[in-house]
Amino acid sequence: MGLDLHLKDKLGRVKTNLTSLDDQPLGKAALVIIIFLDIFILTAIFNGLGDHTRQLSAPDDHIPGICREIVVDRQWNPTNRIDNLSQIITSYSQSYYRSSDKKKERHPLCASYVELVDQIKQDKALTSAFEERSKSEGEVKELQRSINSLKGAYDTSLLETIAQQQEGQARVDAIKEDLQKKTSDLNGLKQRIAAMEQTINENAGVKSLWERLQNLREQDRQTLLSDLRTLNFWYPVKKLGMQMVFLLPLLAVFYFWNSASIRKNRGLQTLVSSHLLVVSFIPVFCKIIETVYDIIPKKLLKTLIDLLESLKLVAIWHYLVIALAVAAAVFLIYIFQKKLFSREKLLERRIAKGECQQCGKHLPDGAQACPFCGFVQFRLCSHCNSPTHVHGKYCRVCGEHG
Repeated sequence: MGLDLHLKDKLGRVKTNLTSLDDQPLGKAALVIIIFLDIFILTAIFNGLGDHTRQLSAPDDHIPGICREIVVDRQWNPTNRIDNLSQIITSYSQSYYRSSDKKKERHPLCASYVELVDQIKQDKALTSAFEERSKSEGEVKELQRSINSLKGAYDTSLLETIAQQQEGQARVDAIKEDLQKKTSDLNGLKQRIAAMEQTINENAGVKSLWERLQNLREQDRQTLLSDLRTLNFWYPVKKLGMQMVFLLPLLAVFYFWNSASIRKNRGLQTLVSSHLLVVSFIPVFCKIIETVYDIIPKKLLKTLIDLLESLKLVAIWHYLVIALAVAAAVFLIYIFQKKLFSREKLLERRIAKGECQQCGKHLPDGAQACPFCGFVQFRLCSHCNSPTHVHGKYCRVCGEHG
C-alpha cells in the first residue's frame, strides 16, 4: 500500500512538472511551443539513432541475400545453371548487393560469388542476353501451348474429314499450315536461345562462376547456414547495445539537468528538462521492446515450434496460445477495472467535477446533500473537525489523510 501511494505521488509530481510552470498551469501558447519542441527533439533523436546504428554491420552486409540465394537456396547443374543465374540477375538490382564500403566485412564464402555476379551485372551486353533469353523462353512456352492446341484440333478435324469424306478438307489444310508455321517459329526460337546460351557460357565472368560452383561443397552450405543463424541471433543484441551507446548519454544529461532544476526550484528549466527526459526515454523504451520482439517471437518461439514439430507435439502450441490469450485478457481486465475505471477513480472524478459522490448527478452550488438521492456529501475531518468530502482521501481544509 505504501509503495502504491509512493508511486502515485511520484507520478503526480512528474505530471505537475510536465504541465505547469511556477505552480501555474501552462497556457495554450506555451503548451503548443513545448509540444513542438518535443516533436522536434524526438525526430532528431530517431534520425541520429538511425545514422548511428547504420555503422553496425547487419547480417545482410556480412552474408548478402544474393550469396544465400547462390550457396544455400539453389542447386546447380549444367541443365539448370543458366536458368538459375538468369533469375538471380533479373531479381537482384545492382544497388542491392553493390556496397563497396562493406566489402571487407563479407563472409569469405560470399566475397567471390558477389563479385562475380557484380561483374556479370555490369556487362550490359551480357545482361541484355539474359533478358532476351528470358523473353524468348516465355515465347517458347506460349508457342508450345499453341502447337499442342493445334495438334489436338488437327487430329479432331482430320478424323471428322475422313468421316465426312471430302468435306472440311480446307479446314484441315489451314490448321496444318498454321501448325507447320508455328513449329518452324519454335525451332527458330530454340536456335536463338541456344546461340544466346553459348554467348553466356563463353563469358569470362560466367565461366569463373561455373568453376566456383563446381567446387561448392555441402560443407560450405552448412557453414554458411550456421554462421547466418549466429549472426541473426546476436544482431538484435548488438544493435540494442549500439543504440544504447547513443541514447543513454542523452538520457543521463537530461536526468541530471532535471534533478538540478527541481532541486534549485528553477521552474522553466524544470518544465523543459522534464519534457526532454520523457522524450529521450521514449526511444529507449521502444528499442528495448523492439529487441525483445526480435529475439523472443522471431527466434525463441521459432525454435520452440521446431522442437515441438520434431517431437510431433506441435498441437501443444495451440494450448500455449490459449493460455497466453487468457492471461492477457485477465491482465487487461485488471488494468481497466482496478486501475483505470475503479470506484476510487470514479469518486475522484465526481468530486473534481462537483457531482454527487453516490449517484453522479451534478450538484447545485453550495449543496450539502444530493437533491436527487439524498446522499450527504460532507463529514467532519478527524484532525481539524472541518467539513470535508465523505469519499475524499485528504481533508480539503487541513490536507491530512483519512
